[in-house]
Amino acid sequence: MYGCSSKIFRMAPSVSRTLIKLRFATPIPTSTSKWDPLGTSSWKCSFSTSAGPLSSLPQSFSPSSSQSQAQDKKTGRWSRWLLFLPGAITFGLGTWQIFRRQNKIEMLEYREKRLELEPIPWNGISSSDGDLDSLEFRRVICKGVFDETKSIYLGPRSRSISGVTENGYYVITPLLPLADNSKSVQSAVLVNKGWVPRNWKDKPSDVSQDGEPPPNLPSPNTTQNEGNSPWRFWSKKHTRNQARDITPVKVIGVVRGSEKPSIFVPENNPSSGQWFYVDVPAIARACGLPENTLYIEYISDDINPSKPYPIPKDVNALIRSSVTPQDHLNYTLTWYSLSAAVTFMAVKRVKPSKSRR
Repeated sequence: MYGCSSKIFRMAPSVSRTLIKLRFATPIPTSTSKWDPLGTSSWKCSFSTSAGPLSSLPQSFSPSSSQSQAQDKKTGRWSRWLLFLPGAITFGLGTWQIFRRQNKIEMLEYREKRLELEPIPWNGISSSDGDLDSLEFRRVICKGVFDETKSIYLGPRSRSISGVTENGYYVITPLLPLADNSKSVQSAVLVNKGWVPRNWKDKPSDVSQDGEPPPNLPSPNTTQNEGNSPWRFWSKKHTRNQARDITPVKVIGVVRGSEKPSIFVPENNPSSGQWFYVDVPAIARACGLPENTLYIEYISDDINPSKPYPIPKDVNALIRSSVTPQDHLNYTLTWYSLSAAVTFMAVKRVKPSKSRR
């Protein structure tokens, strides 16, 4: 108790001096001025006189403010130019579609002219890689016999029949040469016979589409493996007699190459027999043929109602494209319209900033 009272007495002089200062700092109300109990008017005056005029404060920060203003001007200049970037990009895409349309027109005209040429007999043409590339979209005549046991089903591929879309496959079958037949092909040919429905794949492979077992033709390596066997001369004679009894099939097709699949198409799996796109070397290997085997697409307008499958491709289907020249023209107009719209908005955005200057 004694300690607390002594502290209070020691603090008394300082408290009294503080009260005296506040008493003299508080303005005395007069008759001409409103009473101000807090003395805000004198505080404003004392602040303005002691600290100086308020207008003089920003002058001490003038160097930094000028630099920030310069940076703002540069940033604003670059941002205004960036407003025109979408218009330039869309204009470039529209111009690119013009070149794409011209290339598509030239490509379709080239295919149409090639398909109008007379068919070439394949038995007298070399099957080198250079000849195959130069003969693409040319019609060729091939004669031989189909080996149905080595057919490959490519798909699924859809087809519209009487307005109804049905899934199915393309059937690719090797066309083998016949011995002692000058009109037959001299080397095997891969033939895309056309489209078949899904249930066609479940049919036995040892029965052909005519309902008869395919002829037992020797493989290209059979004669090489016989060697000096005592049955060699008899087997050759038997094979020749069997080949004479077989009527070769005449096929008119268009020379084609491998397809370029998109990123959405799965990879082929030859081991499981799943083929999603045409890969001529891989299909030839799966059939036991050389990689440079000719690949053609069978074309015909004559369809037997009793045996409608496989449905061969139409010649006009080879000329058509999924993206037509008219589509490219529509894309061009669309991109140019977007370019004009975004450029107009950019100009409207920049004009007010120029007027403020």
